[in-house]
Amino acid sequence: MSNFLLIGICILVGLILRRYTKLPGDAHKGVNALIINLALPAVSFKYLPHLQWTKAMILPAMMPVVVWLCGWLYIKVYASKAGLDKQTESGLKLVTGLSNTSFVGFPLVAAYFSDDALGIAVICDQVSFMLLATAGIVVAMNASEKHTLSAAMVARKVISFPPFIACVAALILPLFVNLSPLDPLFDKLAATVAPLALFSIGLQMKFDGWRHQVKHLSVSLLYKLVLAPFIIYGIACLFEMRGIIPQISIFEAAMPSFLTAGIVASEYNLNPKLSSLVVGISIFVSFFTTALWYLIIVTLQ
Repeated sequence: MSNFLLIGICILVGLILRRYTKLPGDAHKGVNALIINLALPAVSFKYLPHLQWTKAMILPAMMPVVVWLCGWLYIKVYASKAGLDKQTESGLKLVTGLSNTSFVGFPLVAAYFSDDALGIAVICDQVSFMLLATAGIVVAMNASEKHTLSAAMVARKVISFPPFIACVAALILPLFVNLSPLDPLFDKLAATVAPLALFSIGLQMKFDGWRHQVKHLSVSLLYKLVLAPFIIYGIACLFEMRGIIPQISIFEAAMPSFLTAGIVASEYNLNPKLSSLVVGISIFVSFFTTALWYLIIVTLQ
């Protein structure tokens, strides 16, 4: 119960500060910088060196890829039927096919399962980021009139991302160096992920104008919060996978839209109003849908 109280308080504080104080509109960027450069790398160093790697780890690694590909096709079909322009279609692909596996995923995984399960969630998150930095950027650039696609730029985004660097380092360094003396530091920094991420979400959540976008919102949220986790659940059942690894994979697939995907959609002018609404509303609704998915997972898995 204390974890859920923390979630509510952190988001509420962010919402109140954004609404009733004179904080600059981009105040969340400073919080995000702390998370990306310190907290998320610490999570990798805290959990990845201690993971037991098995064949079952393929599922959390493949989950974001499956969700992205199915989401891309889902929006492609919808865009064709609805006659969407290229910018709106691409914006929906970004926010519908990519999950918020860290800012929302980590706190909820810790609340519903345990802190130890974050090691599996880290795998989901790293693949999610690489998809955004590669396939996501390609989709955005192809729809943008002001940007040209550059393979070097895409590669630079991936290899310069601090959580990705930390993920690689956390997998390689323990083979040569004993990092256990630093475990207390990693513990302290990793513990800041949940409150900082939720506070940042509160600073960014916006719902203005949603009534005019109900149709597009409904289509996107249906896939992101219902169909995506159902697909991963079906894969786990098909291959008779049981235990915490498939449970976390399904649960992470049920996360709302990736915050950074909304930022990319805005940067490339891919109907930023709609993209932001999908992100904000999906985060709010996901606190209810993930509770239902947790019940389904622990009951049937």
